[in-house]
Amino acid sequence: MSKEKTTKQILEESSKKKKRTPLYNPEAIKDIKNGFDKWKKGMVRPQDNANWSMTPYTIMGSEIDKNMIYTPLDVEDIDYIEDIGFSGDEPYTRGVHTNMYRGKSFTMRPLPGAGSPTEMNKRYKFLIDQGATGLAVALDLATVQMFDSDEPESNGQVGVVGVPIDCVEDMEVIFKDIPIDKISVSIVTHFPRNTAILLPMYLVMAERRGIPWDKLIGSVQNDFIMESVVRGACEYIPPRDDFRVQCDNIEYIRKEVPKWNYITLNGYNLREEGTSGITSMAVAIANGIEIIKDMIKRGHDADWAGQRVAFFWSFGNDFFEEIASLRAIRRLWYKVMKYRFGAKDPRSMWMRCHIQTSGITLTREEPLNNIIRAAFHGLSAVLGGTQSLHVDTYDEAFSVPSERTLMPSVRTQQIIEAETQITQVVDPLAGSFYIEALTNEVEKRILGELEDIEKMGGLVEAVDTGWLHSKVASYIQREHRMIEDAKIKVVGRNIYQAADMELPPIEPSIFRESVQRDMKEKLARIRQKRDNKKVEKCLNDLVDACKTGKNVMQYTVECARADATEGEMRRAFTKAFGSWKPPIYA
Repeated sequence: MSKEKTTKQILEESSKKKKRTPLYNPEAIKDIKNGFDKWKKGMVRPQDNANWSMTPYTIMGSEIDKNMIYTPLDVEDIDYIEDIGFSGDEPYTRGVHTNMYRGKSFTMRPLPGAGSPTEMNKRYKFLIDQGATGLAVALDLATVQMFDSDEPESNGQVGVVGVPIDCVEDMEVIFKDIPIDKISVSIVTHFPRNTAILLPMYLVMAERRGIPWDKLIGSVQNDFIMESVVRGACEYIPPRDDFRVQCDNIEYIRKEVPKWNYITLNGYNLREEGTSGITSMAVAIANGIEIIKDMIKRGHDADWAGQRVAFFWSFGNDFFEEIASLRAIRRLWYKVMKYRFGAKDPRSMWMRCHIQTSGITLTREEPLNNIIRAAFHGLSAVLGGTQSLHVDTYDEAFSVPSERTLMPSVRTQQIIEAETQITQVVDPLAGSFYIEALTNEVEKRILGELEDIEKMGGLVEAVDTGWLHSKVASYIQREHRMIEDAKIKVVGRNIYQAADMELPPIEPSIFRESVQRDMKEKLARIRQKRDNKKVEKCLNDLVDACKTGKNVMQYTVECARADATEGEMRRAFTKAFGSWKPPIYA
């Protein structure tokens, strides 16, 4: 058990020191309460009074009770300046930029689907031509697990659900003739080790093209929760070492690639794996806190460390709760940085995020319904103030997006941005009694779960002991039962089901032997022409860096320069750190 003050305790102490100015005067609240009691007693039906507060059940929902109607009585203590404020100003509830989308629209970053490096290059050019303003590098199954395309474990997985990347040459093919110094690139590396391996390949590719690293803009995921909890694999390293690699990456990227977001704290995949939005945000905040603490131990201040933190959220079906959650987490991260770590630079207090609409809520039954679901998810993300967005395609219940379905995904975002006019007003739902009450409740619940994590010694300990694994397992088992029992209602699956409805065109990502064959031939050619003695030395230096506490990324960069492969670097990490088995949970 940790003896350190929890974030909740720190924030409560700081709150007590400030004088609050309630938005509503006591006389107004008294009159409203009298009128409300009279109305509720005289006009509301008995059955509605008996069920005044109801718990909604949705996929990945937080099950926050909702009243039938909201009034100033639900937010009677709200202080406008302290709790809501103005956009671009503390506490950033209303957004991190003063003019938000009037100044710059959210980045439209669709997932590109699957294919070879050459095919991915063509897909990116197509997306840019159609108006995409950011690119995402989704990895194939072999690359995600850090296997080279010619390793036995990769058989049948090369080029499936993403692009295969073995070495720097693949990055050169993927980004041929694409202006990487002008367009933001999100490399979906997932894990710290994959970040330490793949981002250096991207950097060396830029280096060989003569593009300085300080011109590069983009992000990596680099989240040890992805490797230690969400991932299903045959090989793991211990969580504490995984967290250390995460922080080594952060330190190196912050120094050498100053415009790059060195981590995308990944609430998305954890929520899709099986948690509520509350838990996914609490875990991400806990990870962020541990990162800032580690950077301070390394001699950096909180402002230096916090300026390039980014977050990644999943948005689901509870429309207003999703909007409130984004406002709540933005305010909470500000409070964490300011009152826990004493940050002074506004940028280090910003909760900047990418949102992908929920994949787990999509159905194989009547898949065209998924277009409607994803559009509502995307709308809530923009109303909440996201910086970047991917709207899922209707076929993502089957596979990664096909080329056929990418266009509606991009167009959905463009319709939200260009036709709905919701981007003309910053935080248009602010002041709603319901939204403000819900924002407060979500923040309170995130803080409560964060305190649970901190009391057990922090996030690394919560992972190492299996607490988080158990929480995920119990949540998803319970949710599946509720879907099967139709307690969670899913249109087209367990309610309003149509008989014999014909499926629209579905093109699932499939394994093609030709892609793996080409990747194998490339690897053989690379290994033949490179200086293998230099590669061996670089890999041995990486093992030594892991064992002696040196920053690992400066050594993986040298491995990439020598044309070492992903699988070779993965084996170096495993050799240095050994293996770990996730705890078994009931």
